[in-house]
Amino acid sequence: MSLKVAVVGCGKIADGHVEEIGKIEGARVVAVCDLEPIMAEQLAVRYGIPAYYSDLARLLEREKPDVVHITTPPQSHVRLGMLAVDAGCHLYMEKPLAPTAADARNLIDYVQSHGRKMTINYWVNFDPVGLALSKLLKEGVLGEPVHVESALGYNLSGAFGDALLRDVKHWVHGLPGKLFQNVLDHILNKVALVLPDETTKTMVAGYRLRPDSNIAARDSLLDELRVLMQGERVSAYCTLSSHTRPVTHSLRVYGTLNTVHVDYNHRTIQMEAAQDLPSAIGRLVPPFQQGWRLLRNGRRNVGQFLHNEYHYFAGMNTLITSFYRSIREDAPLPIPYADILRVSGWMDEIFRQIPQSGDSVLSGRAQ
Repeated sequence: MSLKVAVVGCGKIADGHVEEIGKIEGARVVAVCDLEPIMAEQLAVRYGIPAYYSDLARLLEREKPDVVHITTPPQSHVRLGMLAVDAGCHLYMEKPLAPTAADARNLIDYVQSHGRKMTINYWVNFDPVGLALSKLLKEGVLGEPVHVESALGYNLSGAFGDALLRDVKHWVHGLPGKLFQNVLDHILNKVALVLPDETTKTMVAGYRLRPDSNIAARDSLLDELRVLMQGERVSAYCTLSSHTRPVTHSLRVYGTLNTVHVDYNHRTIQMEAAQDLPSAIGRLVPPFQQGWRLLRNGRRNVGQFLHNEYHYFAGMNTLITSFYRSIREDAPLPIPYADILRVSGWMDEIFRQIPQSGDSVLSGRAQ
């Protein structure tokens, strides 16, 4: 079954979607769409896409795609998603799914009631190290998870961060959680692999380390976030920092049998070395064990590079391929809707506890 695909929203991330779709057998991008016609035209020209539009309804009527990738700002996701579903399309959504958990639930319910399928771009969980972590969890190598720490760095001095700070009308400023909401999925979708509880106790610290600019809209943008979540048997600690260097993207899962550390930037995954030998010798051996495990990670990455498997969006390719397979074969979705809704609910609770004024806050609440 060949799939016709359309991409709506022609910003930077759309290039990644188009490139990965182009690598999947039996799928082709037939059209792209953006409110700014020049953006759509440029994307179409870059990748040899036959058609481009500035109106999604017209695209759906003329091109009749099977799948629509929506990479627009999240405020438009529900409206555009429902429009595509009405045209009989399946949805591949960029994160965050929607401004609120209620919006996310409404979209998922709409997709299901119309017999369509949807997934969200939690692609890092499908990177080689993300899949390796899922395998460890599934096989019980870690034992019972006890605690998880998920950390993400964000560089406000980068191109996107600079544009966000300069333009107080940027769409991120209109989100309930502002900067946090735009990137928090990357932290919480990993926590969802380990913390199954829908009901948790949540404590939030959100604040701004940047100096005052005397521009209210800019100063209301918090840039540091800490979240402590307590489930029935598993706890989580989440860190989002705009100031720590180097910029990190990591996860550590503590289990009753083993502890594992995942570095998504460097694509390494390693078990913590145990001190099994007595006395000083027991402290000598673990660093060599850790070094050997890192060397094996490096050798694996080199092998993937030589086989043209080591590319930035490897996880997105795996996720898109899996989603398309679920459409063709009516197979289970790669990401359960329950996980998506749990992440959306956690975000709602976090944003309820942080201020909109740019002042610091430390608060706790049982969800």
